[in-house]
Amino acid sequence: MALPQTQPKQLLDAWDYKGLPADSCRTGGWTSAAMILGVEACERLTTLGIAVNLVTYLRGTMHLGNASSANNVTNFLGTSFMLCLLGGFIADTFLGRYLTIAIFTTVQATGVTVLTISTIIPSLRPPKCTDIGGSDCIPANSGQLMVLYIALYLTALGTGGLKSSVSGFGSDQFDESNEEEKTQMANFFNWFFFFISIGSLGAVTVLVYIQDNLGRKWGYGICACAILIGLVLFLSGTHRYRFKNLVGSPLTQIAAVFVAAWRKRYLELPPDAAALFNVDDEIGGDEKKKKQRLPHSKQFRFLDKAAINDPETSSGIEVVNKWYLSTLTDVEEVKMVIRMLPIWATNIMFWTVYAQMTTFSVSQATTMDRHIGKSFQIPAASLTAFFVGSILLTVPVYDQIIVPITKRALKNPQGLTPLQRIGVGLVLSIFAMAAAALIEVKRLKAARSNGLVDNPTAEIPLSVFWLVPQFFFVGSGEAFMYIGQLDFFLMECPKGMKTMSTGLFLSTLSLGFFFSSFLVSVVHKVTGNRRPWLADNMNRGKLYDFYWLLALLSALNLVLFWVSATWYVYKEKRLAEEGIELEEAGPSGHA
Repeated sequence: MALPQTQPKQLLDAWDYKGLPADSCRTGGWTSAAMILGVEACERLTTLGIAVNLVTYLRGTMHLGNASSANNVTNFLGTSFMLCLLGGFIADTFLGRYLTIAIFTTVQATGVTVLTISTIIPSLRPPKCTDIGGSDCIPANSGQLMVLYIALYLTALGTGGLKSSVSGFGSDQFDESNEEEKTQMANFFNWFFFFISIGSLGAVTVLVYIQDNLGRKWGYGICACAILIGLVLFLSGTHRYRFKNLVGSPLTQIAAVFVAAWRKRYLELPPDAAALFNVDDEIGGDEKKKKQRLPHSKQFRFLDKAAINDPETSSGIEVVNKWYLSTLTDVEEVKMVIRMLPIWATNIMFWTVYAQMTTFSVSQATTMDRHIGKSFQIPAASLTAFFVGSILLTVPVYDQIIVPITKRALKNPQGLTPLQRIGVGLVLSIFAMAAAALIEVKRLKAARSNGLVDNPTAEIPLSVFWLVPQFFFVGSGEAFMYIGQLDFFLMECPKGMKTMSTGLFLSTLSLGFFFSSFLVSVVHKVTGNRRPWLADNMNRGKLYDFYWLLALLSALNLVLFWVSATWYVYKEKRLAEEGIELEEAGPSGHA
């Protein structure tokens, strides 16, 4: 008796590489998802392999100042995350996710290759210092810096474009209408986070060790090879991938609502919101694709003018122009995004604190005793392994211990709400900066007592493991912030603007790094003429005051967050009060 044959199913919303309806048996699934996970692991290994140890390269090889080096690192990371927004817009509006990943991975590989070449050719970096104290060091000239910046920002551009689309393209490989594949999609995001962690761990341990002991050309050369392997792996899966139509960028909808409202700013709003144009008034189109109708709210009523159906501008027009007329539901979706902005703004400060772990904390580590035993020395940037470890430790502790306790105490099936988790992360960031300030005071006392104040390259007889608490607090805080932010933005973003959840999250990271650069520049300019807080010789600086400043700003930010969180009403609760049940939205991917 012959076994029953599984009939191939053609998917209605996905196509194969030939442009034909995708066959569920021959495309998508774990085979194609594995290739996408591979390119993401290579991207993490490459980007972090450069970023976590970049400050020591800028100080030790390019001979830049302490503040300048820190700002270059934070500007590089901030640009990488900000360009994710550009990459997402290009993918959603013009190229699609596949081409965006392929093109921007190539750009990143080009940037890392240029960076590797700059470490090989002697004329592309300044000569080595001859004086032990570093007083005769010649900083990199404009030509050398230009090559460095071209390499870094090509890498940042590539990272942004790749990162914006890779998780979403992975989710495209699973059919949400199939229960089995829907479950596999949820598992894909778990594996996605796992591969990010593996790439990060490899970068902060193996790659950093190679850079410090074998040379930058080997470390960055491995980064270049890794991203090229990721690109080849990704392209090799082309015939297996499922492709979906362009969905359009939610930024376009936001801009259209504001433009339409501005064009009709002189018109009077009707007394009854039912007179405004809404989804039910749209002519034609697929009923299944129409958005869930949202109730009218009284906040930000200026935007309601975008839904005024003005006879003078719409007469004789059969197709609605969104730049002149928006549905009331489109307007309400934009209002939902605006309501999230206070929470969004108060999340930025955490990532400013986070930025210090890849800059000044690494600089602190270079001056301390990093030996384990008599022969092995930990690379300064490898301390971020404790940071990654604390994240991996906090997640199971939260799931297995904190969630059961808070379920009973708060009578919430989720344990802590997304906003409560964000609040915990902000509190931990304050503890991190307080710990960092206290340890820096201890480090300076050890330098003074051993007569090493004027020798910035000398090893201070104080174990580098004293820095672990600040890495631990920030790492644990990130575990709460990362999950809390993603849950909040995913849950609260309108169903039709789900890609905004990733954009809002990544923009907080980007602005956090840029705000760090701004603070460093201001502090260095204000204190530089007297006893600088951020001196090139850290033993003569007052880095602890900078950490206390961040702790104070974080405390003030926590108060603003508490006010914003108290004011905020969750979307589900707000709609329930109107008697509307939310339609379920599928999972959304995040980087």
